[in-house]
Amino acid sequence: MGQGVIAICYMFFVKLHLNTEFCKPKVSILLARKELNMSSTTPDISSIPVQPTINSFTSRIVSDDGNDSMNEALDATNGNTDKTPVIDANDRECDNADPEECEKSNEKKRQKTSAVWLEFKEVTLSDGFKKGECVHCKKKLAINTINTCGDVQILPAFTDGKFDMAKMREAAAHWILMHEHPFSIIEEKDFNMMQKRGMPEWEKVSRNTIKKNCMQVYEAEKKKLKALLKTVNKISLTTDLWKSSNQKIEYMGIENKVFTLSVDNASSNDVAIRILKDTFSRNRMLLCGGKLFHVWCCAHILNLMVQDGLSEIKNVIGDVHESVNFINQNEARLNSFSDIVQQLQLSNKKLILDCKTRWNLTFEMLSIAIKFKEVFSRLKERESHYECCPSHEDWEKVEKVCEILKVFNSATKIIFGSDYPTSNLFLNEVYRVKVLLDKRMNDENEFVQAMVRKMKSKFDKYWGECNLLMSIAAILDPRCKMRVIEFCFPRMYPDREAKENIAKVRYALYEIYDEYAREYQFGNEHSAETQVHDNGISGMNIEASSSGWFEFANYVKSVETAQPQQSDLDVYLAEGCFICEGDSTKFHALEWWKASTLKYRILSKMARDILAIPITTVASEATFSAGGGVIDTYRASLSPDIVQALLCGGDWCRNLHGVKKKNKKEKKSIEIALKIP
Repeated sequence: MGQGVIAICYMFFVKLHLNTEFCKPKVSILLARKELNMSSTTPDISSIPVQPTINSFTSRIVSDDGNDSMNEALDATNGNTDKTPVIDANDRECDNADPEECEKSNEKKRQKTSAVWLEFKEVTLSDGFKKGECVHCKKKLAINTINTCGDVQILPAFTDGKFDMAKMREAAAHWILMHEHPFSIIEEKDFNMMQKRGMPEWEKVSRNTIKKNCMQVYEAEKKKLKALLKTVNKISLTTDLWKSSNQKIEYMGIENKVFTLSVDNASSNDVAIRILKDTFSRNRMLLCGGKLFHVWCCAHILNLMVQDGLSEIKNVIGDVHESVNFINQNEARLNSFSDIVQQLQLSNKKLILDCKTRWNLTFEMLSIAIKFKEVFSRLKERESHYECCPSHEDWEKVEKVCEILKVFNSATKIIFGSDYPTSNLFLNEVYRVKVLLDKRMNDENEFVQAMVRKMKSKFDKYWGECNLLMSIAAILDPRCKMRVIEFCFPRMYPDREAKENIAKVRYALYEIYDEYAREYQFGNEHSAETQVHDNGISGMNIEASSSGWFEFANYVKSVETAQPQQSDLDVYLAEGCFICEGDSTKFHALEWWKASTLKYRILSKMARDILAIPITTVASEATFSAGGGVIDTYRASLSPDIVQALLCGGDWCRNLHGVKKKNKKEKKSIEIALKIP
């Protein structure tokens, strides 16, 4: 945490499976952390900060003094002499160089901290080049001067110069956890043959042994996570819930740090949220009186509305799907369809066969198929076996539905364009959906009215009242501020209700800020004496109250604690909106607040916490899916403790090594290219 040098902003997107009755967390936890180094850059506090360069998040191993330990050593026993193996030289020092030459060098040398140098030493060759020499086999390796940012430290499986099978088993456990392989893969003959050929010292490992190694990796990573969570004040959770007789809620030591809880619309969630809210309220005060504690999953609500709309043309969708499939099954039918397209001189040259569990693919199939509606009609005249051709009335329904789904599809893509979208993106898109539904409620077509009525009932159930979190998060986007609710609310609500909601949001905004201001002042008061020791009389056996620095610090404190005429929030709202130049989709509100920390000391902490709240419980790739999460047959036969270790350990290891999870069973649409020159 440092002494005021490094401020750390934690963005937690924790996925827990909880029980509904007192909710014991079960199965998996996902964690993302973003570190904001405030010592590297000092923003100009006299003007609105410019959007800083955004670096991609990587998993790094950092030593205690802040230096990277990214050194990689390669085992050269089977190496190719044409390609010299390399090791990282981020930790080089002039051990073997002439002292006078070191003094002449302007570069500041630092002590080597990577564990790779336990097995290598730096030597200078006769031609002046430096290499790393193995202390055991004396093999010389080239030193890599390229910054291997984002890589995890990889060391050879040696201990005291000897092959260490325990390290290989640990690496195999990481591999199994990351890629969700069964334990039995370690016993496969071909796998062991490959390992034996590359490493003659390789020993066969049983499935029971590798299971123990996986559990050890899980426990080690769990211990690291628990240590990290001790340094965090607020954690936002996303949950999946089911009933269980187990009523323990303590897990990872976070029960007193829960900030918000994001859930879907399952009926059992209402009881669980009420129990958790009452439990947490007994130990500490929830933010804004608990008004932000319960967060509805936006992706789930949008999905429900879309499914209601699609249900109105379920039979038509089935006919379109079967029509496209009918053409794709036979080469002659595809040629005949392509000939008709050429005769009608249509510009489109492909069809899409959807995946029934992903509504965005269904939307794509319908929106493309409707362009060929005349082609399908003529194909029916040629093909006697074609019995599922949609009628003219069916195509009209498809066209109406596509007009509505186009807005939902656009909004969903914008909101979930990143792995974990920040909560400031939602209000503008929800506003578009609300305006569309209100407009279509008075449509001349009775079919459209019936469809929109079902969709609007879902909207009103979850978003009929003013959503405080969504509104406050949008205000904390420097591009929006109060302008966003002044623009959206009059279009979403009647005039009187819009004014009441604007006042309601403003009151809640200041209420939250006041809580952060009190917390900030309380923290400063309790750290005053510690700062006196650190800054004034460090290392002296003198009481703080008897020092001149202590008297001066008290004077400064009495003068500076006077409340300013304007708070951070007043200053922020009084200034104009930040005009984002270039591609606005690349703007990151959290990075802007990082650069604004010195200007808005209190408000930046509040913005960091609010914007980091996950307002959806699903990953971006699952946003369009109508299917549920299913444990495969392999995991279904394992005990709950092993399943938890595999899910958690797999997530943690993938994060550690920078590996993204691949959905092996993900179904995609089929693109059918027409045979048109």
